[in-house]
Amino acid sequence: MTVSDVINAHFPALTRAEKRLAETLLDNYPVSGLGSITTVAENAGVSTPTVARMVQKLGFRGFPDFQTRLHQELEATISNPIAKHDRWSASAPGTHTLNRFADAVMGNMRQTLSQIEPREFDQTATLIADCKRNIYLAGGRITRSIADYFFTHLQVIRTGVTQIAANPSSWPHYVLDMKQGDVLILFDIRRYEQEMETLARFARDRGVEIVLVTDQWGSPVAKSSSKVFRVQIEAPSAWDSSVMLLFLVEALIEAVQNTNWDETRDRMKMLEGLFDSTRIFRRPV
Repeated sequence: MTVSDVINAHFPALTRAEKRLAETLLDNYPVSGLGSITTVAENAGVSTPTVARMVQKLGFRGFPDFQTRLHQELEATISNPIAKHDRWSASAPGTHTLNRFADAVMGNMRQTLSQIEPREFDQTATLIADCKRNIYLAGGRITRSIADYFFTHLQVIRTGVTQIAANPSSWPHYVLDMKQGDVLILFDIRRYEQEMETLARFARDRGVEIVLVTDQWGSPVAKSSSKVFRVQIEAPSAWDSSVMLLFLVEALIEAVQNTNWDETRDRMKMLEGLFDSTRIFRRPV
């Protein structure tokens, strides 16, 4: 669990002053918790003893322990590929790369599944399947390919699906066409991209439902999102793993097409006819 997870889990049991402190910490997380204990207290309008009591109530040994966790999270989310490689290689076991990756992926699968609520997943699939809503998709530098994969399948399943272009300067044009009730699906993992947060904020202001797929730490876009899926991305590599991102996307594709199967089947038949007419695929003689 991240520190923000711990705060949210304990939030109902906090006192009024502690809840004000918790809200301040979450508002600009994790930066708001990185100052001195006096600064953190002053920013939240509470006393220093309130800060000390709350972090212990959250399960930390004290404020220094609390800040150490925040620093570790921050370091993890901003790690570049070189730093990631050095961290993994320093403790990598002497097994084959295939085995190391298999172990990491299986661990990621178990952890990701434990964090996804089936009800939340089903609600999201229903949201995406609703043809009264237009669907928009966007990803970052690495996750753009996942958004493109999702778009390609959704375009077959239903109408009203748009993939947002890679150039952020064109994004306001897409926001212009968004209306209340539409759905914006965003992919944003560590080294979070600032333009993604801006896009989410603009869309939210227009009444758009935002579905975020992010990593275990959570993109800042989560503050603007109605549905958030956090998947595990760590791998014994300089690069993050996209396996769990693709796993979630393919599960959503199946759930959405089942909801709209009659329409999807008709669209598939029409598409296959177009493929046959254009001879786009090689056919056996």
